[in-house]
Amino acid sequence: MRRPIKRNRLKLAAESQRVANLALAVAQSASRIEDLDWQAKLDALVTKSLKQHHQEMLEAATEHLFQTHPNGYEVLTETLESVSTCTQFEHEGQSYISLLIAAPILAWTRFEIASGTVPTEALSILHTQLNAHLLADETQLRLLPGLYSIDQLPRSHVETYALLERHSLAMLKNLPAPAEAERAHTIPFLADIRYVLGVLVVKKGAPLFQWQTIEAPYDCAQAKSDALLEWQQQTDATVKRLLPGCGIELLLPEAYYTACREADIRIRPATIRSAMFYLSQTLGKEADQFTIIIASFGEQENPGQVDEYRISFCLRDAPEVIYGVVWPLYQAEDQIIAVNLDENEQLAGEIPGILQECGVTEILQLEEIFAMEFCDDCGTPLFADRDSDLVHTEMPDDAPTPGATHFH
Repeated sequence: MRRPIKRNRLKLAAESQRVANLALAVAQSASRIEDLDWQAKLDALVTKSLKQHHQEMLEAATEHLFQTHPNGYEVLTETLESVSTCTQFEHEGQSYISLLIAAPILAWTRFEIASGTVPTEALSILHTQLNAHLLADETQLRLLPGLYSIDQLPRSHVETYALLERHSLAMLKNLPAPAEAERAHTIPFLADIRYVLGVLVVKKGAPLFQWQTIEAPYDCAQAKSDALLEWQQQTDATVKRLLPGCGIELLLPEAYYTACREADIRIRPATIRSAMFYLSQTLGKEADQFTIIIASFGEQENPGQVDEYRISFCLRDAPEVIYGVVWPLYQAEDQIIAVNLDENEQLAGEIPGILQECGVTEILQLEEIFAMEFCDDCGTPLFADRDSDLVHTEMPDDAPTPGATHFH
């Protein structure tokens, strides 16, 4: 379940209450026609709030439903994502639908993962390949000229909608792409995601993607798989030039939040593998000379709930945590899949499996669920050591300087 930002509020404002009530009406409807009617009212109110930049009001309604009505919370979360990334515009008497998309690139390296402006030639190649292999014939596409890190993406539904609106209207009026504000500084990681963002515009009722035009038996999964393979083969060389010194994996360009969520899940194994490779190479140690500690972390407002695992890397002969990786949990079943015990009461699951593949032989799991604490100075997560103390990661004093100045 996707979780809202936690804020302390005593009572919902009237506008927040209306949004929450409409989300509940959708969740509680007993027929398709009733569902569509309530959903249309909710979409209209959310659109109005996004246009008026009422992010706080929307967050209040979301948090209220998260705490009181999980089904209504899911309806509102899906509505916020849908409306902020897909909307209808009128231009010269014609109705158009626009959609914000993201093309995620998983990247891992010993050095630094590039971000910033994409050269015109590379952007043109990506544009051509998207049109050729993913988009329907009538779909108009505009790619934003940047390679975005997660720190540079829109931070709220209001910002996401504003981005979509600016570029959609510019496309319909045949105007140049609007200038974007200066992007935030990219925090360096050994494994991270880069995004190419784009806006699609099509006449209302026309398909956006090629897989919407397939014939019976309507195997959309296969059509998407074929499109992804073409996208990977035709753009691999271009993306590698954009991200020198990196291993990469291209994911399917899709609707913004869907693509971002898939990338968040798919990057998790790479964060462990790249950390293990980096530490082994930098310190001149074999994988079996490390001890790995897996600790559970959760919000204090929800006792007993695990929101993420933090994985501490230590040398076997030293107590310090020298490196850390965060493994976020997105669905209830993620916790069991990530770490569990086999029939012999030995650690199993995706995280121990990846570590064992890397050659690690000593893996410990702490029983305590820790609070989600961060470094007061730099804001990075704190990790648990063998004594269950939360500490800042520190590489050995004699370790060579990595390609980027500060990794977590």
